[in-house]
Amino acid sequence: MKKLGLLFLVLCSAFAYAQTPEEKGLEIAVKADKRDNGFGDVASKMTMTLKNANGDESVREMRSKTLEMTGDGDKGLTIFDKPADIKGTAFLSFTHILDADDQWLYLPALKRVKRISSKNKSGPFMGSEFAFEDLSSREVEKYSYLYIKDEPVNGEDAFVIEVRPKYKYSGYTRSVVWISKEKYQPLKIVYYDRKNSLLKTMSVSDYQQYLGQYWRPNVMVMTNHQTKKETRLDFSDYQFKTGLTKRDFDKSSLKRAR
Repeated sequence: MKKLGLLFLVLCSAFAYAQTPEEKGLEIAVKADKRDNGFGDVASKMTMTLKNANGDESVREMRSKTLEMTGDGDKGLTIFDKPADIKGTAFLSFTHILDADDQWLYLPALKRVKRISSKNKSGPFMGSEFAFEDLSSREVEKYSYLYIKDEPVNGEDAFVIEVRPKYKYSGYTRSVVWISKEKYQPLKIVYYDRKNSLLKTMSVSDYQQYLGQYWRPNVMVMTNHQTKKETRLDFSDYQFKTGLTKRDFDKSSLKRAR
């Protein structure tokens, strides 16, 4: 009887602490966020390769800077260096936890800063298959989560979770994300449009670790299944804790970006 009683208590305890798929999905997202806390700031170089449905390619060279913020979302600045016709174009993004993100695009040919409306963040970024909203940092509170299963991708063990945006005007009803069990970084994301039809797949690969903690990819490929277009980002020369400040990310920084 004592053994049966002990078994009953163990089973009751396990049942009481069993996670729902929502709780487990949120736990994975929170852990991924915490793993990346404390990087301060990071800069990198990027090559963007655009490929149309016929396989024709065009290449752009860019630089990116990110500043980690306490109590709010991160700030990001992307500057185009090549080709000559878009040199000096700059994109500034202030991600917010609960409020709509602030985003601006500086167009040197017009010598003016264009604010990206909340309603337009699902639009393509500089003709690529990345949307403006893809360029914001993923703040945990802006989404709801649902754990689906464990499944390896490209030979790496991963959690699979469904992520749904809570904010207005997203171009996605949901995305399905494969998160590395080792790195707690995305390996693959499948996006569904506002009609809940398959839209895009992003593959993320060739991760490297910096400062003994922070994982960053060298390659991102976004494939649009509806247009048959593809955009590839190749990252290089990551530099952490370079001393960037808020002043490097104010709106005037767009015009002086070089």
